[in-house]
Amino acid sequence: MSKIELDQQEKDEIAKKLKEYLAEELSVEIGSFDAQFLLDFFTEQVAYQFYNKGLADALTAFEGKLEEFSELIYQLEQEGPN
Repeated sequence: MSKIELDQQEKDEIAKKLKEYLAEELSVEIGSFDAQFLLDFFTEQVAYQFYNKGLADALTAFEGKLEEFSELIYQLEQEGPN
């Protein structure tokens, strides 16, 4: 299984949002380094759960479309002469 990785721009954007959230909602001020460290923790410890949920949702959507295609193909089937 591959490791979940974010590029530096994504990390910077998320770390900024973490800093803003902590300051606004919890009155906790942290620096950029600490926000990056917290982001790394979340990425390693919980991101896989969101990733797996996304995969499960995609599979459910795919299965639904497959069911639709199966019904369309069934409707296209021809009957032979009686």
